[in-house]
Amino acid sequence: MPHRHPRTLFVLLALLLAPAAQGQRGAYVPPAGAWERRSPAQAGMDAAALDSAVAFAIRSESRAPRDLEMAHFQTFGREPFGEPVGPFQPRGAPTGIIVRGGYIVAEWGEPDRVDMTFSVTKSFLSTVVGLAVDRGLIRSVADPVEAYAAPVFVLPPEGGGRHADGLGEGRPMTLLDTDRERRITWNDLLRQTSDWEGTLWGKPDWADRPAQNPAEWLTRPRAEPGATYEYNDVRVNLLALAALNVWRRPLPQVLRDEVMNPIGASNSWRWVGYENSWVLMDGQAVQSVSGGGHWGGGMFISARDMARFGLLTLRRGRWGDRQVLSEAWVRGALTPTPAQTSYGYMNWFLNTDRKQWPSAPATAFAHVGNGTNVIFVDPEHDLVIVARWIENAAVDGLVQRVIASVPGARR
Repeated sequence: MPHRHPRTLFVLLALLLAPAAQGQRGAYVPPAGAWERRSPAQAGMDAAALDSAVAFAIRSESRAPRDLEMAHFQTFGREPFGEPVGPFQPRGAPTGIIVRGGYIVAEWGEPDRVDMTFSVTKSFLSTVVGLAVDRGLIRSVADPVEAYAAPVFVLPPEGGGRHADGLGEGRPMTLLDTDRERRITWNDLLRQTSDWEGTLWGKPDWADRPAQNPAEWLTRPRAEPGATYEYNDVRVNLLALAALNVWRRPLPQVLRDEVMNPIGASNSWRWVGYENSWVLMDGQAVQSVSGGGHWGGGMFISARDMARFGLLTLRRGRWGDRQVLSEAWVRGALTPTPAQTSYGYMNWFLNTDRKQWPSAPATAFAHVGNGTNVIFVDPEHDLVIVARWIENAAVDGLVQRVIASVPGARR
């Protein structure tokens, strides 16, 4: 082998490594208002297999009513204090987008239609918390939330006033007022392991997916923060209120300026809370948004904008030449929760043990909400799959069919 100067070897090595670096920094991202399409062949996929996947998604439409308020009353509305306090709207037809290499390779339904996305909202919520960590507004997710607590002045409903039977109601709301709750960290709220006890926006924590034995609703011993996992929207809304106190401005504005505008999302999405979740913030009325549509509200968004967010998480927080969300935050979001290893930060569902989606690689993850609404992310095959209004049990079947359209894909 001929002798090569060390500088020459360095240049050759750099050229060999350049494509890998370019894949992250120079990969295609859709500009605002446009999104390039590629044929399945151009994207290295089998057209017939992809068509089969789309047809499967359409015929696997959710059996719940398209009138989402009626669907609420048939499910969560039957819980204690289950009445809606946020808006609902009828949904559209089964809808989805498949993206590979950043390009759209398939669409169905109404991809530009703005619909509720239920608990996919939680992934947007955890993102604004991540931004607060990236900006130094939160020093560490290991910090107790109580250290960042501030008085919460809840605005009375329209027509409300001070009356003798409402003595004390005008006082600031206290959310973390016991020794155990003062130990709750941002990490505990992000991973749904806080076991916080209380009532927020008229919803007691125990009324969300209540235990079958009513005698346990108010009497069960509370776990140490971090010890147990429980999916609970009241505590999610506590995280939203805590994040609002840190940012001191509406979270939808934070998301718009720091994430949605940089990734070229449309101007059609809306993130709303409840009719009774208004607080006074620096002299202005601000709505504390919800982390889902459990009682109405949450994120109303199109499938295309969901796909942009999915592409951002696929690219580990990078959009073109901009690191929108830090790599460190994405790494944390993808780290399994000890008490629930299929869950990272909300709502990053992990496939580490391949039990949730057996047809997908262990590196896949998804942002999931009721409906079912799902943004499925498969880094190994460079795929983002958005599916809306599909039966939850059919998601793995859709994933299986899409991956099968990639020749040579490992399954």
